[in-house]
Amino acid sequence: MFYKSSVPSPREERPFRERTAHTRPAASRKNYEVHRPKESEMIFGIRAVLEALDAGKTVDKILLRRDMSSSLGRELIDKLAALSQEGVGDGIIQRVPVEKLNQYTDKNHQGVIAFLSPVEFHSLDEVVRSAFERGETPLLMVLDGITDVRNFGAIARTCSCAGVHALVIGSKGSASVNGDAVKTSAGALHSLPLCKVDNLQNALQYLRDSGVQVVAATEHAVKNYTQTDFSQPTAIVMGSEDKGIYPDNLRLCSEQVRIPMAGTIESLNVSVAAGVMLYEAVRQRNL
Repeated sequence: MFYKSSVPSPREERPFRERTAHTRPAASRKNYEVHRPKESEMIFGIRAVLEALDAGKTVDKILLRRDMSSSLGRELIDKLAALSQEGVGDGIIQRVPVEKLNQYTDKNHQGVIAFLSPVEFHSLDEVVRSAFERGETPLLMVLDGITDVRNFGAIARTCSCAGVHALVIGSKGSASVNGDAVKTSAGALHSLPLCKVDNLQNALQYLRDSGVQVVAATEHAVKNYTQTDFSQPTAIVMGSEDKGIYPDNLRLCSEQVRIPMAGTIESLNVSVAAGVMLYEAVRQRNL
């Protein structure tokens, strides 16, 4: 139903090195090249990250050197473990080789880099409960494996325009919530409740248990999306353009629907498809 975006991800410039037509990078060398965020979006150094956590800074993710073993490093690891037990920061920690850390900064990172989130995250439970308490009919958008920042930002913008109560993403396998995402969303991420969950399957099960129907948009469905009753509490699930919705998540959906394709192109861009689904819900709710 969706196709992979053809827009290449930005790549950092590499130092110039003279090469001849016959030289090639070693085949065994891993490629850790990354898009380098602005330094204002990162905190590096163990003590600096500890202070940021103590100050309650909202962190999108933390890259931690795999073989970190210093006493100060152990203090950070213990701090992160304690926060995880409290339900704060679940799934934001990634153990990586030092080569990947070095790609983000030339400064002494001491084996840790934290990426600050420009937006605040909300509790899914609180968002759903508050909507019901206000007498509203919840409408949520759940993204499964959407990693492209531009698509993520565009979907957030549409969600805000459509009056969606919350945008739900997983803590792993999702686009970074950074300045580029906020810009692409036209600032919508500053006002749209964003829920980052550690386990999408648990989140989908929670929604169903709360009386919210979970509707999956998938090309493999038989039912047309206009045949679904979106006037009731609804969460719409959109999958990545290359892999679709993860099978275990798809099995938890109440309904599976498709957007019909009439031309020679087999699929829509995921952000466009999300808009089609959302505005069918808006149309039905305004009848």
